[in-house]
Amino acid sequence: MTIERTDATPIAARAAHAAHPATGSFQTVEPRIEVSAPLGPRYAEILTPEALEFLAELHDRFASTRHELLAARLQTRVDAANGRDPKFLPETESIRSDRSWRVAGAGPGLEDRRVEITGPTDRKMAINALNSGAKVWLADQEDATSPTWANVIEGQLSLFDFLHGELEYTSPEGKQYRVTAEETPTIVMRPRGWHLTEKHLRFHDRAGRAMHASGSLVDFGLYFFHNAQALIAAGRGPYIYLAKLESHREAKLWNDIFVFAQQRLGIPKGTVRATVLIETIQAAFEMDEILYELRDHCAGLNAGRWDYIFSIVKTFRSRGRRWVTPDRKSITMTVPFMRAYTELLVATCHKRGAHAIGGMSAFIPNRRDPQVTERALAAVAADKRREASDGFDGTWVAHPDLIATARAEFDAVLGERPNQVDRLRDDVEVTAAQLLDIPSIGGHVTEGGVRDNVSIGIRYIESWLRGTGAAAIDNLMEDAATAEISRSQIWQWLNENTITAEGTRIDHAWMEGLVASVIAGLPRFDGDRFDDAIEVFRHVALEPEFPTFLTLGAYARYL
Repeated sequence: MTIERTDATPIAARAAHAAHPATGSFQTVEPRIEVSAPLGPRYAEILTPEALEFLAELHDRFASTRHELLAARLQTRVDAANGRDPKFLPETESIRSDRSWRVAGAGPGLEDRRVEITGPTDRKMAINALNSGAKVWLADQEDATSPTWANVIEGQLSLFDFLHGELEYTSPEGKQYRVTAEETPTIVMRPRGWHLTEKHLRFHDRAGRAMHASGSLVDFGLYFFHNAQALIAAGRGPYIYLAKLESHREAKLWNDIFVFAQQRLGIPKGTVRATVLIETIQAAFEMDEILYELRDHCAGLNAGRWDYIFSIVKTFRSRGRRWVTPDRKSITMTVPFMRAYTELLVATCHKRGAHAIGGMSAFIPNRRDPQVTERALAAVAADKRREASDGFDGTWVAHPDLIATARAEFDAVLGERPNQVDRLRDDVEVTAAQLLDIPSIGGHVTEGGVRDNVSIGIRYIESWLRGTGAAAIDNLMEDAATAEISRSQIWQWLNENTITAEGTRIDHAWMEGLVASVIAGLPRFDGDRFDDAIEVFRHVALEPEFPTFLTLGAYARYL
């Protein structure tokens, strides 16, 4: 993708606007979307009156449906806690059994997705991703981004500047970063999930009621409004990753949003392409239906493995010892229930002409430690070899040094073909029992595994509170999803009175001692947020009430 510099977006004026005299916040003349946070340099170029009105229109039409669907999620959680398992929906069986329908498939620049690099949208990380040589950059406003006000708006500025030929960065040490690659990755932006709000923007509906804006609508709306035409002009399009969906009804809501947004900006229907992360156990039972609802705008599905494991733990956390999961490192991609999930995903996608995109191995190289790098490359190669052999069309990496390893495994299977969508997996038959076969994981809960979860959870939350959403911890790339696994397992083990392999009962007294031991060994430094992180971790892992996402309360209180 080659971007040439332009002086203005064809959609919205890049105007400067006056600050509110009392608060320093930006306001339109008749604000339907009110900005309640200070403006940094150039924020007004993103928060134009036209863009804010577009956000208001999105909220007018879709905010109430979002609230209804979040309420439906709550009922689903209650049903699961009461012993009702997810299932393939009988009312949509005709969609699953009809082999005639197919999705729109890859848009321009998405035909070959063999290696996608994921990462946040700050200027330095954006430039590194764009220079990486990957086929696709997942520009992540979700789990790899801590949703501080600065990260949200400055991430939009990074994307805007690249798409208008102006992205560069100078570090505090004076090092300069520029996009130098002749061919840059196709961008697929991932907005926040439906559960998250944007508290720095308040939406005033036509009845005068005020509420926090939806993080999903803000991230998508600003990106689409400012960049859709530039993306199309560059021979690509507005491509989106959809995170944490739990039902086909949520997919339909996104499809309705795409239809409206395209009509509103005069863009042909079907220009948007979405890739849906199947990262909840509920969505795993509705893959066909999700594809069907998005069929005019759908490119594929992704196996979001870490959030999927979190969803399993969260959904069945209080269902008894049969559902207790072992140490996180024991839940590999080769255990039976994870094999069932990924094989069903590939088979479903290829039956419908959709890409199946693999997940991200957590191992990352360490340029200062050759042995760590050697182990990481070997683990990543094995992971990507399995995915390519199983029929996936591409995969994720979190570090540029892993691209060559991942690409080699997919090159060995694909050759010169851009993908293997034509490889039907009619041999795959996955039952509900196989998707829910948690006991087959095997393994044990060990004292070391519990300690690792406490340490990783606290250190990741501390990083997130400082504004870094993708953190290298113990030679693994941790994001919000892996922190969620860590704290959810702690909660489950504690509430099920689990006994470790060493014979220790996990109760509150023992956990408090372990947490104190971990805290004593934390690497404290000026400006750290460990005190706040410890408080957040105790709340989400050790208290009787289980928050559905650790980020909800932490965002409301600390960001």
